[in-house]
Amino acid sequence: MKMRKLGKTEMEIAPLVFGGNVFGWTTDQTTSFKLLDAFIAAGFNSVDTADAYSKWVPGHKGGESETILGEWMKRSGNRKKVIVATKVGMDMGDGKKGLSKQHILRSAEDSMKRLQTDYIDLYQSHIDDPDTPLEETLGAYAELIKQGKVRAIGASNHKAERLALALHTSRKFGLPAYQTLQPNYSLIERGEFEPELEPLCKKEGLGVINYWPLAGGFLTGKYRSESDTAGKPRARNVAKFLNERDFKILAALDQVAKKYNATPARISLAWLLARPVITAPIVSATNLEQLNDLIASVQIVLDSESIEFLNQASA
Repeated sequence: MKMRKLGKTEMEIAPLVFGGNVFGWTTDQTTSFKLLDAFIAAGFNSVDTADAYSKWVPGHKGGESETILGEWMKRSGNRKKVIVATKVGMDMGDGKKGLSKQHILRSAEDSMKRLQTDYIDLYQSHIDDPDTPLEETLGAYAELIKQGKVRAIGASNHKAERLALALHTSRKFGLPAYQTLQPNYSLIERGEFEPELEPLCKKEGLGVINYWPLAGGFLTGKYRSESDTAGKPRARNVAKFLNERDFKILAALDQVAKKYNATPARISLAWLLARPVITAPIVSATNLEQLNDLIASVQIVLDSESIEFLNQASA
């Protein structure tokens, strides 16, 4: 497994990150443990979660995903083998949200308790907080890094202008800088990342661990009509892709998948991995069959003709 450097940190990760948003939502603890065991056994070493996962589920309050990951690390003794990435900033209820110093410091302690660890490898600002001065946010991260509780910091869901300002603020005040960006980016949703964020990440040497690399499951090819989404947990996410343009992308994927004797999901991930700025897409699976399919994507090296064909289809 060829490892990739995570931004300018000393950390190296395998080219896929497991997305822990499914833990406690679409996978129970037993299944989550099996998936994590298989992921690590296949040579991968990074898991992404957040304090807010899975607050959207009725009866959940957030922290469910971190709790399951913490239980797994305790049971497996795998903490030192895993790069744990978690996030802070989303609304946890009772006014607990944003990137104020007080909220970050308290949330880090809460996350570590659930994760049953005394440090977080990559702590990320889940969403931009324009109401808190950037120097306050970065100052809070500086404290956590100094205390050995956080190894590196990253940003998620940030616009290019705000990310650039955060990086400038780090330099100006001698504060820790974001080393990674977690954007929504896939073959189907290119407009948000490519024009401004991609060149900024390239220029600043940021690692990119993009979420939704399969557009909520649409790029697996299993949702080709409204009836395919009926009763599925992700129905709301993929309904917007059931249109002429996105079916055209799926048809192009089918064509390239046939050429490589692969699945559309594998080709979608291989296309992302061919982009120099992408460090590792974040992938989720709810069973071992799905996981094995996704894992196989790292073996595929697309030729320039296939990449260009997919670029044109999704332009």
